[in-house]
Amino acid sequence: MTLSKKSLIFLTIICCLISSCNKINDKSAKPKEGFFAPDFTLTSVDGKEYTLSSLRGKVVFVNFWATWCPPCKEEMPSMVRLYKELSGEGLEILAISVDKDLAALKKFIKQYNINFPVLRDPEQKIYKLYKATGVPETHLVDKLGIIRSSAIGSFDWTAPKHVKDVKHLISSN
Repeated sequence: MTLSKKSLIFLTIICCLISSCNKINDKSAKPKEGFFAPDFTLTSVDGKEYTLSSLRGKVVFVNFWATWCPPCKEEMPSMVRLYKELSGEGLEILAISVDKDLAALKKFIKQYNINFPVLRDPEQKIYKLYKATGVPETHLVDKLGIIRSSAIGSFDWTAPKHVKDVKHLISSN
């Protein structure tokens, strides 16, 4: 084999690897378990800015929701309890509201005694980035920033299975 044939083979392999990497990082695809969660920065109702990547080292529960959503109202109390139980161990909840009405959002936060950051996404930019299909939708992101599970719909997040899964992520990595 001549040097030019070796070079051609090498270049072909490099091109294939680059093409594969581009497909893996395709921003048009819905975020999937086992892949990095898309990074974002949003402002909370109280004016503080949160960036997902700045929370590396913690397990992050990313939840898309709305005040007008009955299943969101159903699961919110369990999220409050989960956060109360595990926030000191390394869990962060980022509740991303798609509501446009700030007054309704503040009323909801008070009514449900929400004890974690509520981020505003009224233009649904992050909702669209995650290709969310409705509310509620939740992504559990590990300490390295990788999505470990995703769920659509309302859940009792304090059910033993969910608490066990979150504690497992907190204790790993």
